[in-house]
Amino acid sequence: MPQPQTSSPGQGQRFDWWAAPAAASQPGRPAPPPPPVHTPAARSAHADAVPPQPVAPAPAAAAAPVAPVLPVTVLPDAAPAVVDSSTEVYRAVQASEAFQAIKLGYRAFVFPVSGAFLGWYLLYVAAQAAAPGVMRSQVAGPVNVAWLLGLLQFASTFLLTWLYARNARTKRDRAALELRWDTQDALR
Repeated sequence: MPQPQTSSPGQGQRFDWWAAPAAASQPGRPAPPPPPVHTPAARSAHADAVPPQPVAPAPAAAAAPVAPVLPVTVLPDAAPAVVDSSTEVYRAVQASEAFQAIKLGYRAFVFPVSGAFLGWYLLYVAAQAAAPGVMRSQVAGPVNVAWLLGLLQFASTFLLTWLYARNARTKRDRAALELRWDTQDALR
């Protein structure tokens, strides 16, 4: 029994024929073309019976909003400086003690934990390369040391994800949200 041939849509056929019923339900849209036919004889008969549909040009992209032009103050013997109040607000936030405390709390957790996890992973890889006999030793039934350490990699990943979420929720999220509210108030 011959297998039906499949092909990609030809010229004039749409690539999204499977989404045509949803598109047809929208008012003002033309009816979608029929789905492509997969046998050579039916394809040529279909091509003779249905003229190719013209492809509509894509709608023009909405124009991006134009940023307001800010006044420029020219100082003698200096480069022109642009006065921007939002830049000053963000610089003040970055220099604030609250932001520095949030950043320090983040780094105090992430850097040591990332280093410990990377060391744990590299220890596993080095043990595979340096001591294959130890890694092949059976622990329980078909489970050997390599399988056990590999499964512990997954367990430690989930544990570290939970610890990070708990650390962020208890130590940094409230302070970061308050700093965000203060920043938004300063920008108004």
